[in-house]
Amino acid sequence: MILSNAQLLQLAIATPLVAAVIIACGLPKRFSTKLAAAAFTGPMVIALWLWSQFPAEGAHNYAYLSTTYTGLGNFGISLKLGLNGIALPMFLLAATVGLAAGLYALRSGAERLKLYLVLLLIMHGGLLGVFASVDIFFFYFFHELALIPTFIMVGIWGGRDRNYAAMKLTIYLTAGAMLSLLGLIALYVKSGANSFDLIELKDAIAAGGLRGSTQNWIGGLLLLGFGTLVSLWPLHTWAPLGYGAAPSSAAMLHAGVLKKFGLYGLIQIAIPLIPLGMQHWAWILALLAAFGNVLVVGFVTMAQRDLKQMLGYSSVMHMGYCFLGIACLSTIGTGGVVMLMVAHGLSVALLFLLATSIHHRTHTFDLSEMGGLAQKTPVLAAFFVAATMASIGLPGFANFWGELTVFVALWKFSPALTAVAVAGVVISAIYGLRAVARVFFGPASESLQRVTAQHPPADLDWREKLPALILIAALLFFGFYPKAVSQPVDQALAAPAPAAAVTLPPR
Repeated sequence: MILSNAQLLQLAIATPLVAAVIIACGLPKRFSTKLAAAAFTGPMVIALWLWSQFPAEGAHNYAYLSTTYTGLGNFGISLKLGLNGIALPMFLLAATVGLAAGLYALRSGAERLKLYLVLLLIMHGGLLGVFASVDIFFFYFFHELALIPTFIMVGIWGGRDRNYAAMKLTIYLTAGAMLSLLGLIALYVKSGANSFDLIELKDAIAAGGLRGSTQNWIGGLLLLGFGTLVSLWPLHTWAPLGYGAAPSSAAMLHAGVLKKFGLYGLIQIAIPLIPLGMQHWAWILALLAAFGNVLVVGFVTMAQRDLKQMLGYSSVMHMGYCFLGIACLSTIGTGGVVMLMVAHGLSVALLFLLATSIHHRTHTFDLSEMGGLAQKTPVLAAFFVAATMASIGLPGFANFWGELTVFVALWKFSPALTAVAVAGVVISAIYGLRAVARVFFGPASESLQRVTAQHPPADLDWREKLPALILIAALLFFGFYPKAVSQPVDQALAAPAPAAAVTLPPR
């Protein structure tokens, strides 16, 4: 039987979730690892196929649509899946990072490996469901499905301060999720659509409009909720702590993919449905992002001496560029944000993977206790240098196009804030290159000499090289062929937004 593309989309989401259930039901370990490997690989194969088959025209419409009725039709809730030009690259990102994180988890040797794989598979399936959901109820549902394993994995397999990190993650992310849910429910009620279907919501708002004041307070709820989930300053403190404590595969999936949930929600839901509300908050968002995320967090990142903490703060800083692109409320800016989300997701996942590989060889994340590792692990050094260059925005990597496009849009919005953003690039170059120098070059520290004398460090093996190669290949592919992302995104953003009527009676 040949499956349709819509059925393949359903299969991609179901595969890791079904595999998680089978493993949890008592499948022997040797079969569990093989099933998990297949469940991480399958969605990647399907995502590549769906990307190759995606229509060149009409990307503002959803392709591969399917609807599964849930018995909640009276509430306007149904499992409606599909991909438009914005969802497609994010779905591909989730599949790519999920495969890399899964392969790295399989060689991790983690205690209670079966439980570790079950939670990671649930997380992976939830992430795929987030970007494939057309119904915003299931958009939120899949996010929570992916989020819950994060708390558990940090609490069980986390590193230093894991209990405190898990508690802080739970408080901040639960609060952010609740606020965003309130905003989504408000859209459902005020639109009059009696449906959570994003397509029907757009049609209802286009026909009836929403008052500017209504859009403003809904926009405030969504920005506060989604902003907390994305680590908008000053609601960012959970992220560096959480990523520092999280096991590597969980950090790769959360920082690389799940963190983009809020940005995706603002682009796919808030900007088209409540444009006046987003316009109302645009300058506040831009100022918080520029001076908080980029400058303040940038300087804090420079001060870090722990490699994993530095990567956590760096991730928060780079979210500032995404918020700046959204604040521009332009096609160029929003398109740049989508490219930057894909690029940052790949590069930060790669950096967390490599940081853990460094820790396995040095038994520390302290930058002052490293040095000279390039002589013993040249392949690891090459990968880390490439990942750092990508994160900085060197031409040839996907990050370059995302940052450049955001800066072009930001210049039209505010030349002064553009100068701040460019200063952030200099800051990221300083702490990134400093980390490269301290880990891989110069003399090795005395503590590292003692460690390596007892356990000589080996270079990356194939089980570490493979997930790293997947991520670096994706960064280079989108760096040399950005059209793969920009073309469907531009077509999606070219679609007319719903009318924003401000003269209607309050709704």
